[in-house]
Amino acid sequence: MPEAVLALNAGSSSIKFALFEVGGAGRPGLLSKGQVDTGATGQEAALGSLLEWAEGHLGADTLAAVGHRVVHGGRDHIAPVRLTPAVVEALDRLTPLAPLHQPHSLAPIRALMSRRPMLPQVACFDTAFHHTMPPVATRFALPRRFEDEGVRRYGFHGLSYEYIARTLRETLPRLAAGRVVVAHLGNGASLCAMQNGRSADTTMGFTALDGLVMGTRCGTLDAGVVLYLLEQGMSALDVQHLLYSESGLLGVSGISSDMRVLLASPDPAAKEAVELFVFRIARETAALAASMGGLDGFVFTAGIGEHAAEVRAMVCERLRWLGISADGTGPVAVHVIPTDEEMMIAMHTLGCLQLPASRTPS
Repeated sequence: MPEAVLALNAGSSSIKFALFEVGGAGRPGLLSKGQVDTGATGQEAALGSLLEWAEGHLGADTLAAVGHRVVHGGRDHIAPVRLTPAVVEALDRLTPLAPLHQPHSLAPIRALMSRRPMLPQVACFDTAFHHTMPPVATRFALPRRFEDEGVRRYGFHGLSYEYIARTLRETLPRLAAGRVVVAHLGNGASLCAMQNGRSADTTMGFTALDGLVMGTRCGTLDAGVVLYLLEQGMSALDVQHLLYSESGLLGVSGISSDMRVLLASPDPAAKEAVELFVFRIARETAALAASMGGLDGFVFTAGIGEHAAEVRAMVCERLRWLGISADGTGPVAVHVIPTDEEMMIAMHTLGCLQLPASRTPS
């Protein structure tokens, strides 16, 4: 009987992983989790070492499947899917929509197909959770032919939001049935408006560049700025690098993309970067509340959201008028809920392959 599933979340310089025990009812049980640096050895070599460790760690158990976080599923992939070469090629064609993320998502999939061709693999999409958004929330005011080509708002961080939605249903069902804004605040950051646990609107759009200020990404930007930069002689690749890798907290502060460094810095530019980060969260929260016609709850999650109490307090202070307070005494319920994207990957993988989630206690 299959005994374990490996969840992989690949980035540009590391692979986050979690190994889960499976075989019965309920959530899979966590055996081990961590992160492997790929900067020195390369992604394929690091993946090979990780796979050997996982198979060795299981002892008599067997590895049933590997699940992957894939950033972009496009219009067609709205649920987890078992990976085949044809599916991988279809996902590769979405790379222009997520040029700095999709290749890193697909590289370990291809490597595993080569190393373990019989090992089942499942793709779990960051965009899938947002397919419940209504057309008015996904449509750009462009000629319709572009929408027919897939130019629309997709939304991201879906695995994180889905985990929060599931946790709310299990622990705070009345709130889960209401109108909640979830703030996924990390190096990548976005907000999601949830009604009855389903995505109604979000701040990221066509790409993961949109919305909030992030570690090195600019967030929402007047398209005229891009036209201006191109007219000034910058190439498209130069502009891409600027907006994805040199902007955000790093660009405004000139110091760091790390919120911990900025909060500890006496430099006025660091303070300005933090203030802009908070300002945009508050502004977009108000917009999402308008999308839902009100607000019942607000949830902080991810690295900054879970660990930076100072940022949480600043956000709540800016949103006091909306009924949000840091001490939780306002009419809007405020919670900090740790996210677990790897758990969602494991659960989706098991569901896609119709395997039981956890071993029945003996």
